[in-house]
Amino acid sequence: MARATARHILVATEAKCNELKAAIEAGADFAELAKQHSTCPSGRDGGNLGSFRPGQMVKEFDTVVFSAPLNVVQGPVKTQFGFHLLEVTSRQD
Repeated sequence: MARATARHILVATEAKCNELKAAIEAGADFAELAKQHSTCPSGRDGGNLGSFRPGQMVKEFDTVVFSAPLNVVQGPVKTQFGFHLLEVTSRQD
């Protein structure tokens, strides 16, 4: 069964999400931005979500995590929790 590892940054607004994505694309460190800005407890660990299988995260997450290219920041992804930047760090199909 498929399994992936990913990290994310969760913020309240799409504008903030886009601002952070632009910063990452300009060379800012994803983990540092997660520690500074993410409202998810995973932010303390650089946004690391660990390893999970399809169905363990909300549908919007699964759609991105199990289809997006590795090590490319995706988002904003809107869920019931807010707006996310997602980066898939590994995946086994």
